[in-house]
Amino acid sequence: MYSNDQQVRILIIDDDEDDFILTRTFLESIEDRKFDIQWCYNYKRALELIAQKQFDLYFVDYRLGAKTGIDLLREACENNCEEPIILLTGKGNSAIDKQAMQMGAVDYLVKSDLTTEKLERCIRYSLERSATLKALKANERKYRNIFEKSKEAVFTTNESLMFKDVNEAMSNLFGYEKQQLFQVSLYQLIEGESIRQTIREQLSSKGEVNDLEVEFYNSRGKKRNCILFLSQEEDNHNHRYFQGILHDITNQKKTERATLLAEKLAATGRLVRTLAHEVRNPLSNIHMSLEQLIASIKPEDKIYLDIIERNGKRINDLITELLTSSRPTEIAFENLALQTVIDETINAALDRITLKQIGLKVNYPEYPCYIKGDKEKLKIAFLNIIINAIEAIGHNKGELGILITHNEDNFAVEITDNGCGIPAENLSKLFEPYFTSKRNGIGLGLASTLNILQSHSATVEVKSKVGAGTTFIVTFNESQKIPVETPLLQKY
Repeated sequence: MYSNDQQVRILIIDDDEDDFILTRTFLESIEDRKFDIQWCYNYKRALELIAQKQFDLYFVDYRLGAKTGIDLLREACENNCEEPIILLTGKGNSAIDKQAMQMGAVDYLVKSDLTTEKLERCIRYSLERSATLKALKANERKYRNIFEKSKEAVFTTNESLMFKDVNEAMSNLFGYEKQQLFQVSLYQLIEGESIRQTIREQLSSKGEVNDLEVEFYNSRGKKRNCILFLSQEEDNHNHRYFQGILHDITNQKKTERATLLAEKLAATGRLVRTLAHEVRNPLSNIHMSLEQLIASIKPEDKIYLDIIERNGKRINDLITELLTSSRPTEIAFENLALQTVIDETINAALDRITLKQIGLKVNYPEYPCYIKGDKEKLKIAFLNIIINAIEAIGHNKGELGILITHNEDNFAVEITDNGCGIPAENLSKLFEPYFTSKRNGIGLGLASTLNILQSHSATVEVKSKVGAGTTFIVTFNESQKIPVETPLLQKY
């Protein structure tokens, strides 16, 4: 805000010196104000002075030779001039007045109507308005900077939740360009009609949404979990809009799931070891008793001893299998090419694939995808997934796809089938020990797979749709791409 003691620097842009002198005379007669008044009669020079921001206020004549004051006003605004510009004209013209105000002039004065009082009031109003606008623009720049630089995904929408503005974090989260997001609504991106209905109800009843967990798939098909904050606001024209934040908790959810599974495996392991100890003690007594009985039993009665021995051995093998699945996997790390591991795993499952006449599609990068791992253990893990995929295909148009991808610092193996799919309620239980949907299964295959993959610092994600198929995505977090001269591809 300008005080009366503060000098105001004024530039009068007019190609007529007499008009300049007349305007200066009016200005100098204003009491209680200090002015530094300069004159410029050249259009190009005037733009240079405006760009240098040497003045606090500009009086611009409408007639400037081949150009007009409207032209100068337009160019000044294009060059981000924030100082007030007042247009002067010899005759009143409502069309010019309206055009000047639309272009950004703070006032429009007719030279023949100039008075000291009118100029003083115009200058005071223009400077106050300019100070207010500068403060607003400074705040806008500050909050715009916060908006753009925020690590959180921040956005605004209209009443239908169509995106109006998004920051870079929002664009990165969804994997779309800003212009692409402007063509869709938040409802279209969020998964699940029940969640969309919840948003509608909360906005209708409370005008806001707080701490609502939502999920969606980004442009690369990756599932993201977020916490949604959404509130209703009004602009200066009383038009409603919504502003929101999406807080990405995908990694947090993955960590929680991994921790929960690890805790379940640990608890199961403790239970299995206890049971194994309690069962093996009496089982040992049974075996020792059998050894004593064999010598004294008639040959025709030994069939019963054989039954006892076979089933005792079966019980012992089951206990060994349970103990193996519950123990932390011992890994012998070496440098491995993922392509080699998958090739050998496919060879182990090739008979099943051929017998069921399943089409196999394999897609590898042309360079070896090296990781540190235990080949035999990884083959077990991938074989469990592939066998499950084969068994899930119950029709004669089966397809199995195996894809290795390289993304930033990670390698990922995607195994996709077009089988029966997994119900949503079973997805969270897949890797739990002893959970199975198979009639004769014991539910240790995928539990063992998870144990192996976690020992390799790998993560596994499952996407499935009932009746359409399932995709297992195994991501190795520590990997390096090493080019070689010869390809590592095996054709099927």
